Amino acid sequence: MINSSISNIFFTFCSGTIAYQKHTVGFSLLKVTHGLLVIIVLVVSVLVGSGWLNRATPASTCDIATRSTQIGSGTLSYNQAGTGQPILLLHGLFAEKEQWNGMMCELARAGYQAIAPDLPGYAKSTGFTVKDYALENQVALLHQFVEQLKIQSLDVAGSSMGGTIAALYSQLYPNQVRSLAFIGSPLGVTNWATSVRKSIIEGINPFIPIPKEQFDLEISLLFVTPPTIPDEVKTEKVNDYVNRNRNYQQTWDIVNLYDDVLCQLPHSRVPTLAIWGQEDKIYDIRDVDRSHRCLPGSQIIQLPKAGHLLLIENAQEAASNYLGFLKTIKNR
Repeated sequence: MINSSISNIFFTFCSGTIAYQKHTVGFSLLKVTHGLLVIIVLVVSVLVGSGWLNRATPASTCDIATRSTQIGSGTLSYNQAGTGQPILLLHGLFAEKEQWNGMMCELARAGYQAIAPDLPGYAKSTGFTVKDYALENQVALLHQFVEQLKIQSLDVAGSSMGGTIAALYSQLYPNQVRSLAFIGSPLGVTNWATSVRKSIIEGINPFIPIPKEQFDLEISLLFVTPPTIPDEVKTEKVNDYVNRNRNYQQTWDIVNLYDDVLCQLPHSRVPTLAIWGQEDKIYDIRDVDRSHRCLPGSQIIQLPKAGHLLLIENAQEAASNYLGFLKTIKNR
């Protein structure tokens, strides 16, 4: 039997992200010890269950409010927690806002207001066009969102593709952005790691996995310790990749136009932090020196025993490092 206290929590596997979500305003990040397998199976209209094998993660609880607002032609959904200096948190490709829940609670307790939107066209942010997936269009829509919230100064952080959008945002609005942070290696600095390149050369896109065996490959690339996932969950998610394959492929094609974008940007005028997992299988840590060249003046932290999804598998460590960085620019 599954304990009722966790019955509302589910994983959403979205090629590059797994989100931990609770169907209430409050959120609890479970404390588990390394080697403990938590299996949660829920029957809902989207991906409904999974397992998580994780190293020890202290419990984290806070109130997270979910809201929505009209932006451009669509409706943007976002989570918000805490009060104080705003921090805009941007998820990665094929992902959703709930992946930030653990870190949001850490930031809220430290006195910040954490805001995590579903990026336009992703998850519950609906009504946007294919063109809105272009990263510069994402930036324009996010700026409308920030203006609606009447935020004059903010810190911005992102995971993977979200980090790249954050960097583009800071370039366009340097007077509004206090700091920029990459929570995990960003798109736009280096090539795909060998494991990803090998799969693509063999005709397999590990981020749009078809059939189930390719889904296993995706999870093995995203995690240091891959979770065990029930077959019925794999089947449901792969069916989604099949049924909406055109949309996934269009998005993938657009985003891959930005594979070198961070190295083409002018030198950032805002303090910048990059936290890179030493066991990242999406963008290899051996290319971290290129980050120094492309992001001159940035502070780069290499996190041991960490992969691509630091905000999930290493949420507490990532939050601790990020909060330390924020203290250094507090009075900027």
